[in-house]
Amino acid sequence: MARTKRGVASKAKHKKVFKAVKGQYGRRKNTIRVARQAMEKAMQYAYRDRKAKKRDFRSLWIQRINAGVRTEGLTYSRFINGLAKSKIKLDRKVLAELAYNNPEVFKSIVKKVQSSLN
Repeated sequence: MARTKRGVASKAKHKKVFKAVKGQYGRRKNTIRVARQAMEKAMQYAYRDRKAKKRDFRSLWIQRINAGVRTEGLTYSRFINGLAKSKIKLDRKVLAELAYNNPEVFKSIVKKVQSSLN
């Protein structure tokens, strides 16, 4: 039986790893053993942070809404309660965008919510 040479396959695997760790410092970018560990850890961080990103953005939206609502004399929790009572179906992302970029539109929403709370 003929001998199997694995050089081409190894080179391809190594190339894939080196491409993933391109831009890192030291031996992490040019030694396969260290590069593979670096790539594995980077992929773990990427997986974890894809989940954390959603939490981070939601908390940012809540902070922006709270800041916009407090200028009108309400709190965030009372505002969200008033949104439900007045049957306004806007999610936090859109509300935060309005509070940040279109304060006059956001103020009109807050006025509607305040009237439904009273």
